[in-house]
Amino acid sequence: MSRDRGWVVPLAPLHFGAEPYEAVETAAATAAGEADCSISTTAATYLTLSTTWPEVSPSGASPSPMTLSRYDDQASLADPEQRAEGLFFNPGVGIWQLDSAGLGAKETAATAIDSSSAAAAMAPRMVGKYCSAINAGNSEAQARASAWGDWHACDSGACEDVYQRLSSDGVTKDDGVDRYGGAEMRTCTFEGAEYDCLYVDPAEAQGEDAWTSPDYGPAPVPAPFYAFTYTEDGVDYEVRYWLKGDSGADTDVSASRELGVDARSKLSWAEESSLCDATTGTGNC
Repeated sequence: MSRDRGWVVPLAPLHFGAEPYEAVETAAATAAGEADCSISTTAATYLTLSTTWPEVSPSGASPSPMTLSRYDDQASLADPEQRAEGLFFNPGVGIWQLDSAGLGAKETAATAIDSSSAAAAMAPRMVGKYCSAINAGNSEAQARASAWGDWHACDSGACEDVYQRLSSDGVTKDDGVDRYGGAEMRTCTFEGAEYDCLYVDPAEAQGEDAWTSPDYGPAPVPAPFYAFTYTEDGVDYEVRYWLKGDSGADTDVSASRELGVDARSKLSWAEESSLCDATTGTGNC
């Protein structure tokens, strides 16, 4: 995202999903309680929230936990067989845009979308960096900037602006945005084993959904897919699986990456036929 697009509309009320807010507040309370500097739960909550609007919702609308990056359009992220346009592995995922090249290296699309697991990872990271800066003699504003150093949308001050607005006006909680932002937890079977899987359909995104517009960014909007973790020979892989009925391809297709590896550098694409969505009876059941 261009840094200029990170500034939240002046005076726009800040909205945030009620369930995601509860997840952030819970994670922030834990992080504040374990911090090695003085920081309140409220300050830790606002610290953790402040990156989200500049990253995914500069309108001030509720950031969608389902948000998938649209500015990474490298050919290495697309199905090399070009079986369908929507077969694309968006590397940045969720409210905090956890990217496989950095903070999302060990996350999957499912854990990055899940507000609870994502907040549990982000709150202690930001509070920890904040406290390190405070303990090194930095001001509170400098410490916040340090805590937000992983998010380029914050580089020009947009996140500090949001933090001050939160401190002054608070946030409006939105009951229409749930923990998964419109994605749905399902039970899937794949190659004879059962998995918890997350069904991600951009058309069902809750909250700010500008990213679902085809002209929002150069990368394609992905077709609906299932996200789960697959283990082989002791190695964990993130798998995104497209049923042919969802993508329009002639066959099911999967893309997988070893957790810890940047998707841009190595993705494994395969023709598939073995996933069953046991919750809905969809796929190869």
